[in-house]
Parts: sequence; C-alpha cells; structure tokens
Amino acid sequence: MTVSAEDYLAVVTETIGRVADSQREAVGRAADLIADAVRADGVVHAFGTGHSEALAMEIAGRAGGLVPTNRIALRDLVLLGGEPADRLGPMLERDPSVAHRLYELAPVQPTDVFVLASNSGVNGAMVEFATLVKERGHGLVAITSAQHSGRMTSRHPSGRKLGDLADVVLDNGAPYGDATLPLPGGGAVGAVSSITAALLAQQITVEVVARLLAAGERPPVYLSANIPDGDAHNTALEARYAGRIRRGS
Repeated sequence: MTVSAEDYLAVVTETIGRVADSQREAVGRAADLIADAVRADGVVHAFGTGHSEALAMEIAGRAGGLVPTNRIALRDLVLLGGEPADRLGPMLERDPSVAHRLYELAPVQPTDVFVLASNSGVNGAMVEFATLVKERGHGLVAITSAQHSGRMTSRHPSGRKLGDLADVVLDNGAPYGDATLPLPGGGAVGAVSSITAALLAQQITVEVVARLLAAGERPPVYLSANIPDGDAHNTALEARYAGRIRRGS
C-alpha cells in the first residue's frame, strides 16, 4: 500500500463499512439504553480524553443532536473545580484520582446515562470514571478499539479496561496504534478512530430519535444556531434541563 490521500480514503471507506455492519446490533442496544434514559428525563453525559474528546463533542450540544446532553472534559477541573491550569497535561488521563472530582463536578442525576470514549480503553482516569458510573447505577455505553485495547495492559490498579465495565461496547474498528498506512522504516499515518467514533455517535443519536418518534414522542433535537430561529428553538428546549447541561466549556 502506498501513502496517499486516495489510499487513506480507501481504508477509511472500508473501515466505515466494516464498523457499520459489525456494530449494528450494539448501536441498537445503545440507542435503547439512551432512549429509555431520555424518556425518564435523564441526560446523556459524554466524556473522552485526548482525541476521544471529539466523540463527546459529537454527542453533546451540536446541530441535529439531542438537547439533554452534557460534555465532561478534563479541563472541568480548572474551569469548574478551581484547580490551577498547570494541572492539565497529557499524563492527566492516566491518573485515576481525577475521575472522582470530575464526577463530583458534573451535574449528574440518578436517571442519567453515560457515553465514554477511549481508543485504548486502558487509561486510569477513564477506567476509574467508568467504575464510578457503574457503582452509582448509571447506564454506560463505551466506544473503544477492540484491537488496540486487546493488545494493551490496563493502566488502572484494578487491571480492568473500559470495555470490561460498560453495558454496551462499540468497537470503532481502529487498528492497533490507530494509524492505517504503514510508513517505510516503521510507523504509520492516517488515523481513523475519530471518524468511526463520530459515525457511531451519529448512528446512536439517529436511532434514539427513531425510537422516540415510534413512540409518538417529539424528540428534543437541536437546530443549528446559525439558522434563523435556531437560538430561540434551542433555548426553549434547554430550559427543561436547566442546570443539568453545560455549553461553551
């Protein structure tokens, strides 16, 4: 295989098709879990670290997405928890202790459900956060790479990985190391996990909406803020979840 945009597109296209086919049943189960939570006046909390934060942004607060969604991020420790900015850094996602503070800072209620994303599924903060979510009785959907996670040793003291804790696990289809096009002399270029995780996030959202429509309910879905009346539409829906969903951090 050569290294070119066309080769990357071919790999991405194949991976998307494979993920769509293999994860269809898991997408449905995730949608069932989330639709039940939304019907019970629950909120969907999305959390990812590193590049997996893109998954949380795909779930929470975007046009065409569900209004009862909230994004959790490591920077909440600074923006909401008053910790110094130098607390943040690339190693923070490996620290299990930060999960407790993040959960405390999140506006969580018993009916809420969580979607957590980690390509490796082994870092301490994510595994500890998933542990807390399940200990507190919430539904949990995980998006991870089965291949990458399967070749890793957990960085959590329990030895568990994200996929070990979730009610529903979705495989993003990314290879070990995420990148897809081998380079001469070693290494690779062209990561895919963000693309396939976004696909899964949107498929889940669409299936949740389909379930609400089938039940004769009006789904609480965002309009783009950049179209006429978008702000008014969104503000009216957000009022129902005042204090439970955050935007802008």
